[in-house]
Amino acid sequence: MSLKYLSAYAPNVQQQVQSLLEKNRLASFLLKKYPQPHDITNDGALRDYAMDLKNQYMRKSGPLNKVVYDNKIHVVNHALGLHTYKSQVQGGKLKSKNEIRVSTLFKKAPEPLLNMIVVHELAHLKEKDHNKAFYKLCEHMLPDYHQLEFESRLYLTQIEFFGAIY
Repeated sequence: MSLKYLSAYAPNVQQQVQSLLEKNRLASFLLKKYPQPHDITNDGALRDYAMDLKNQYMRKSGPLNKVVYDNKIHVVNHALGLHTYKSQVQGGKLKSKNEIRVSTLFKKAPEPLLNMIVVHELAHLKEKDHNKAFYKLCEHMLPDYHQLEFESRLYLTQIEFFGAIY
């Protein structure tokens, strides 16, 4: 079994996950920690959720024009979410738009995992690259960011090998 979502992790971590998969215990591990999915199931609710986080942690960052679930992200980019920044000239003025797109795989995920994805994409409003400042900002907004990123990858691995659990 190839653990594509966990390929950057240490071999001993991959071995532990492999063992959970072989015993078909990854779902029970995730369900014990996260017994139910969130209820943010449409684009309007997702936008409100992202705006609340933005207003709490990043008031001075640029405006957020669009926040949506996108069913093409996972298949095309092997990403969890996307941020886009568009600049265009309109009437002689330069206008920019920031958009966040979250994979529809996270429509039925636990709220902490959705939170991690939204925090990640919001951090890109200030830091375009995955550098030290980017991860510091993610941890400022979500102190257990790295643990939740790992668990998001476990969730995706579960879906890949055995299907949805919610």
